Amino acid sequence: MARNRRLTVALLLCVAAGIAVHQLTPPPELSVSVLVAARDLPAGTSLTESDFTTVAVPPGLAVDGALRSVSELVGRQLASPLGKRQIPMESNLLGPGLLTGAPLGTAAVPLRMADPSSIQLLSPGQLVTVVLTSAGSNDESGQSQVLAGPVPVLWTSAQGGKAGEWLGTSDTEGLVVVGADPQQAEKLAGASTQGKLFFVLVSP
Repeated sequence: MARNRRLTVALLLCVAAGIAVHQLTPPPELSVSVLVAARDLPAGTSLTESDFTTVAVPPGLAVDGALRSVSELVGRQLASPLGKRQIPMESNLLGPGLLTGAPLGTAAVPLRMADPSSIQLLSPGQLVTVVLTSAGSNDESGQSQVLAGPVPVLWTSAQGGKAGEWLGTSDTEGLVVVGADPQQAEKLAGASTQGKLFFVLVSP
């Protein structure tokens, strides 16, 4: 009897210990799967399926408005850089219109740069300062002035595409389209007729 009693007590202690451990062990944290960039993706990147992967995060880190399906991203183009493991948003992408996601009142202003080859340095989403160099007289050199900046690049002739549909011309060599507020747009409109236009790259 004593032996059975000791065995019963031991079993009860084991059960009690198991219950205590179970109560002290926190429940597994809930998580959700989100789509993130598999590597650093620069602005202008044409997205493919391999550019993204999924990771598990706490529900609180699932950002509202995040794109959850790779099919929503493949073939789209980044308007701004996307860092590794950053969650893609619609605002990171070029939309069907150049001003998709832009602040209210933003204008898309086409500019013809003096050096068409410099357009190769640009991609959508980059920030630039636009500089006008006016021709001087025989006695003075040309003067330069900053017209606007920093302003985001929306489109460049290096991208190709069907810009003629909204620019009204098929001659797109050297053209850059930037997003400008009303005051900047007023200065930029027709600026290429006043002299030569150049741009300066600006860090975000």
